[in-house]
Amino acid sequence: MRLTLALLALILPLGSIGAQDFKAVGAPADPKVEVAWNRYYDYDGITDICRRLAKAFPDLVRMESIGRSTQGREMWALTVTDFKRGGDAARKPGFYIDGNIHSNEIQGTEVALYTAWYLAEMHGRVGMIDTLLEGRVFYIVPTINPDAREDFMKKPNTMHSPRSGMAPRDDDGDGLVDEDGPDDLDGDGSITQMRRRDVNGRWRASEEDPRMMVRAKAGEPGTHEMLEEEGIDNDGDGLVNEDGPGFYDPNRDWGWNWQPRYVQYGADRYPFTLQENRNVRDFVMSHPNIAGAQSYHNAGGMILRPPGAEEDAPTFTSNDVEVYDVIGKRGEQMLPGYKYMTTYKDLYTTYGGEVDWFYSMRGVYAFTNELWSSFNMFGTRHEEWFGNRKDLYSFDRFVLFGEGIVDWHTVEHPQYGPVEVGGATKNYTRINPSFLIEEMAHRNMAFTLYHAWQMPQVVVQKVDRRRLDGGLTEVTATIANTRVIPTRTEWDVRNGISRADLVTIAGGTVLSGAIVADRNLGLADEQKHRPERIAVPSIPGQGYVTVRWIVKGSGPFTVTVDSQKGGVAIAEG
Repeated sequence: MRLTLALLALILPLGSIGAQDFKAVGAPADPKVEVAWNRYYDYDGITDICRRLAKAFPDLVRMESIGRSTQGREMWALTVTDFKRGGDAARKPGFYIDGNIHSNEIQGTEVALYTAWYLAEMHGRVGMIDTLLEGRVFYIVPTINPDAREDFMKKPNTMHSPRSGMAPRDDDGDGLVDEDGPDDLDGDGSITQMRRRDVNGRWRASEEDPRMMVRAKAGEPGTHEMLEEEGIDNDGDGLVNEDGPGFYDPNRDWGWNWQPRYVQYGADRYPFTLQENRNVRDFVMSHPNIAGAQSYHNAGGMILRPPGAEEDAPTFTSNDVEVYDVIGKRGEQMLPGYKYMTTYKDLYTTYGGEVDWFYSMRGVYAFTNELWSSFNMFGTRHEEWFGNRKDLYSFDRFVLFGEGIVDWHTVEHPQYGPVEVGGATKNYTRINPSFLIEEMAHRNMAFTLYHAWQMPQVVVQKVDRRRLDGGLTEVTATIANTRVIPTRTEWDVRNGISRADLVTIAGGTVLSGAIVADRNLGLADEQKHRPERIAVPSIPGQGYVTVRWIVKGSGPFTVTVDSQKGGVAIAEG
């Protein structure tokens, strides 16, 4: 055997043994930037990936800060487009992506990073990606809550904490801030549950899995009392864990239909109290070309569209809803186990949400994807967001081999005496296990790329000339939008959020200009002021408008359409 292997080593060139040359579809075989997509990255890791992408792909990726967080961290943004083709990046239709607005909902950062990485790596390999980057620009902010992400990853927490940011708040009204958060009694890095043996307790271990506690039925004896999550009454007020970091909800802070805390739990002092959200707001406001947006959360396996509140439902016209439906229903196909839903109607009422602000204040179609669901475990969707409890314990037992659930064990509590701690770790129940991260990232990225593909794309389809008496020419141009999303939503047009699309002509003296209302009957709406620059309210998705001028001169003429969200197109005729 040794001789055979030695001979093979001499005969075969290095690297020819095995399947190194075989490439699976869906990812580059030899990426310039090596990234492991089976793990989650802290702030330094995020920064490193962003910098390596910008360095490796200078013609496709640029890195900048959109501002600092509450604790002074730079909030990184990647602009991804083909800077050499397609014209000025700021005039291309833009797609905005962010994740991790809730600090414990970390997966969105990896999806955002994966999107930037995939677009850059697959440019020049996949024709659809080349077309996207030539005609679109992506603005990707991996985390918009970097401070609390660090806290969640590096300090003891539950799977639900901290949902907030890290701006100090006095939750219990005692004049102190963040003085009574959770305490890691066993030092394992996770805040789990506490229980105590009690003959009068109404809880007992499940027959299916002794690690799982269930309520004793009527007439059935219990064995335990369930206490709070791991913690101590640090401030002596008789309550445990009642004043941890925060608390406010960063996704109740946005400046559309904001409501105070007595109406909307989690609201802070006023709209855009939070520095991180103000940074995003200012970035988006400075990029009026943004026509689509995606925010990544967890959990529940949902594709959520606004509105968050029923009173906003009448602002969504049937045409705008139809556009949402085209994208959302395609998403259900692309994301097995996910449900396309309207937030207020199918989930619950929210005020001051980010995607509501995008639609109602910026005229942008925006979705929230909730990234983990029970379907990820055994292919069965349950109504519980994080999964049926039996499935959670079975999945941990048979697939994770016990890594996600801490066995009950005794610790000494300084106030309660001996207690037992155990239960789900902070990195289980709502966060994808390592081997499911890349599939989640790729499928959700594919959904956002489909959305980005359907953003408006204007073209000048045809320019016709007809000679008139007196040295005049009638010039008629057909301006089309080849994608599903209109250049402006109907809500945008109604409220003047963005400017109208502008169609201009050069090459002669313009005497009159009009939008043709009916080509067959010759009906037109004349624009008397500045007729050389016709203001078109919107170009419908997969539709067109016709404009007409009377020009002194015989041409040729240059027609230009300039749409803030649909791009720029030029033709001669």
